[in-house]
Amino acid sequence: MPDDQPRQRRGAARPSAVVSAVDRIADECGTLLGRPLEVLDLGGGTGGVAVPLAEAGHRVTVVDPSPDALASLARRAREAGIEGRVTGVQGDGDSLDGILAGRRVDLACCHGTLEFVDDPAATLRAIAQALGQGGVLSLLVSGRLAVVFAKAISGEFAQARAALVDPSGRWGSTDPLPRRFDVEQLETLLADAGFTDVVVRGTNILGHLVPASLIDSEADRAALAELDDLLVSGPGREFLRTLGNALHVVARRD
Repeated sequence: MPDDQPRQRRGAARPSAVVSAVDRIADECGTLLGRPLEVLDLGGGTGGVAVPLAEAGHRVTVVDPSPDALASLARRAREAGIEGRVTGVQGDGDSLDGILAGRRVDLACCHGTLEFVDDPAATLRAIAQALGQGGVLSLLVSGRLAVVFAKAISGEFAQARAALVDPSGRWGSTDPLPRRFDVEQLETLLADAGFTDVVVRGTNILGHLVPASLIDSEADRAALAELDDLLVSGPGREFLRTLGNALHVVARRD
């Protein structure tokens, strides 16, 4: 699954704020451990997360079902001169145990992937098993309420209602996403998988609601990103975090 190209088989887009957050998490963990991290990137595609982490000195294993994406990953890693720190393996959450062969990782990233797996609970359990005790998970998924608001604002009330009441958060049979998530649903799944210290932050709260015709420049995008940051850190943040087009979760393995 390439992660830097638009396509159907991708859940939440990975906002730059999330990439920056992963960089900060890796820096903090690396400082605490006093060494480069062992990182798992499940569904990491062409290396949008993996390559920057490897450039920072960490060792990254990317597990992805797409051979084309892994070929692009290898090319990017080679061009960046960090091919020795990035390993691409074809597989999915069900094959993690065999791929890692008992090796534990310090940081696991699963961005825009949980929407598509057969069993999200099983995938989270597999990730938890791959993490060492105290290891950190960065999870990015599509949020249900964001599409409800977007559909309602555009006058598609039947689709808005469908997304709200459908167990998978889908707005209809032609919805390209197999599922979306609520904050409470994520918290339950993560607790059942053995994760603690779960923090959920909504991202791209406004960006998907503002007509593209009104976003003309990088300055506009930066202004929207700043508004998002203010919304999720100010009054009402406990509610507003649920409205993100993407929900970014940081959790720790118990």
